[in-house]
Amino acid sequence: MNYDVIVLGTGPGGYVAAIRASQLGLKVAVVEKESLGGVCLNWGCIPTKALLKSAQVFEYINHANDYGITVGDVNADFSKIIKRSRDVADGMSKGISYLMKKNKIEVINGFGKVKPGNKISVTIDGKASDYSSKHIIIATGASSRVLPNLPQDGKKIIGYRDAMILPSKPKKMVVVGSGAIGVEFAYFYNSMGCDVTIVEFMPNIVPVEDVDVSKQLQRSFKKSGIKIMTNSSVEKVDTSGKGCKVLIKTKSGEETIECDVVLSAVGIVSNIENIGLEDVGIKTENGKIPVDDYYQTNVKGYYAIGDVLANQALAHVASAEGITCVEKIAGQSPDPIDYGNIPGCTYANPEIASVGMTEVAAKEAGYDIKVGKFPFSASGKASAAGHKDGFVKVIFDAKYGEWLGCHMIGSNVTEMIAEAVVARKLETTGHEVLKAVHPHPTMSEAVMEAVADAYDEVIHM
Repeated sequence: MNYDVIVLGTGPGGYVAAIRASQLGLKVAVVEKESLGGVCLNWGCIPTKALLKSAQVFEYINHANDYGITVGDVNADFSKIIKRSRDVADGMSKGISYLMKKNKIEVINGFGKVKPGNKISVTIDGKASDYSSKHIIIATGASSRVLPNLPQDGKKIIGYRDAMILPSKPKKMVVVGSGAIGVEFAYFYNSMGCDVTIVEFMPNIVPVEDVDVSKQLQRSFKKSGIKIMTNSSVEKVDTSGKGCKVLIKTKSGEETIECDVVLSAVGIVSNIENIGLEDVGIKTENGKIPVDDYYQTNVKGYYAIGDVLANQALAHVASAEGITCVEKIAGQSPDPIDYGNIPGCTYANPEIASVGMTEVAAKEAGYDIKVGKFPFSASGKASAAGHKDGFVKVIFDAKYGEWLGCHMIGSNVTEMIAEAVVARKLETTGHEVLKAVHPHPTMSEAVMEAVADAYDEVIHM
């Protein structure tokens, strides 16, 4: 019952922290109320990518004629697509179980609450047991935000979790919110033949992205038949009838849209309720847990990582925080995470990937900038692949050549953004990127071409 480290939650922050702690010679246990892998592996990152892959394959088949291939009648079996997604998630969760055994980490199943005196109480089937640990890491993640005017019932007004397991394909759907979750599901259901409308409160969809990226996604989505309403808000949803009547407030007035399902994708809230924080005296601010550079809370011996913090709510951020946290616990001297160099990815079609400052943010920060942009319409590989939508945009400090930001939208760009992340970590200049020979023909050479454009040396445009 006594451990060096107990981790509460086994998402990509919790299980990674546990494995790294075990590698460093610590005695470790994890507490999980549901399935190993948390939301990411079971209800988020992984199963959604399985759904999106099915949508992509379906789109390829429907456009086979564009590639000189004739295909007969094609139908998407919605229930089989959902089942494949769940099977992928189950396989990943079993993989985490294997990693726990491999690294000699004890898995404690049940609902955990932190207690004073470096203890965790775990309840299963109404019975509570206490476990002691020198260090306790809170990694309880987040869940779908529920707005008062959008009460989720799991049938007509749903969250992301319900959207992954609908029993049948709706004919019409309204997606409220256009962050990563909203636009990914909008793309998936539109690809399946659903009439999709996105309602976004801000002036642009994917509002955290560079404005040029937002505009390109909007063009691509409209071309696919997705309706987009920006500067708009859902005031209420009438679910008394067979479907939903969605009252939407726009700049020009109000209008009502009828649909089968409303997907609420208006963000997430940290899972910090009823886990004992008040009993221990752990502070919270605006629904988040404040920590220092190494994830220590205000109470010694208690730490927090992942979506319960005020940092970017991303799986790879949680993993990095978990590793940094336990390395510090084990007596090492890890560098604090640079939150200005965290890549963000959205897996709709076209994909979005970005890191660093947007053009607007760089100007507001007072930089004199050089901006380069290379469209995939000028890329030989993109033309051959039939994926000419999108571009790579780069932003450099004109004085020192520092790579301030990189923004991509297009096919498979989530596999390309790491070049910018590593280059920025190494403080690479624009000229160094430009003179690093990129392979041809590839999508990734668009990065070099965009940098060339910033320095007035672009060849293929």
